[in-house]
Amino acid sequence: MSITAQDIAALRAKTGAGMMDCKKALEGADGNIDKAIDELRKKGIAKAAKRADKIAAEGLVYSYIHGNGKIGVLLELNCETDFVAKTDKFKDLAHDMAMHIAAVSPKYLSREEVSEDEIAKEKDVYAEQLKNEGKPEEMIEKIVEGKLGKFYSEICLLEQSFIKDEDKTVEQVLVQASAEIGEKVTLRRFSRFELGEGIEKKACDFAEEVAEQMGE
Repeated sequence: MSITAQDIAALRAKTGAGMMDCKKALEGADGNIDKAIDELRKKGIAKAAKRADKIAAEGLVYSYIHGNGKIGVLLELNCETDFVAKTDKFKDLAHDMAMHIAAVSPKYLSREEVSEDEIAKEKDVYAEQLKNEGKPEEMIEKIVEGKLGKFYSEICLLEQSFIKDEDKTVEQVLVQASAEIGEKVTLRRFSRFELGEGIEKKACDFAEEVAEQMGE
């Protein structure tokens, strides 16, 4: 059965779950909204989505150092109460998020942070590639949008496949954590540091260096 945008919108309105979660639930339920709702509830997604309007102002700032001091991550993970912030489960989640950031190196938290200029540049590159491949003009825009989705999944933390479970995005892991913990959980911001990053290193001609040392 074909799943329409209207079906997805209807399920989102009933559960508050994300678009991709609703799409997958509907596909698994052969388009039956009631079955899809049950599936989302089993996964805890519908329950967690209802907490979306809650304020998550507690939490912790977590630091992680990787590779003998070569890479460092600082992030802010939020929840609703100080009690939850002190639990091992919440701290473990912060650790997993930091490890993911250290390993995958996302540029942004979400697609909303990507500048219009960067998006326009990517679209132009994709469109030019497709034209050179001889793709029909009427298909190019649709293909470009698909490529842009992959682009976001590579650079935006929340849309990346989680390193410990590649069947889930980071956002889905956070939603699942919200359901299991019973509080809204959000990753508000992060910074990743890599030793020597941004430093322009002087190119060295080895033969010239040896000659200088020998006084030639």
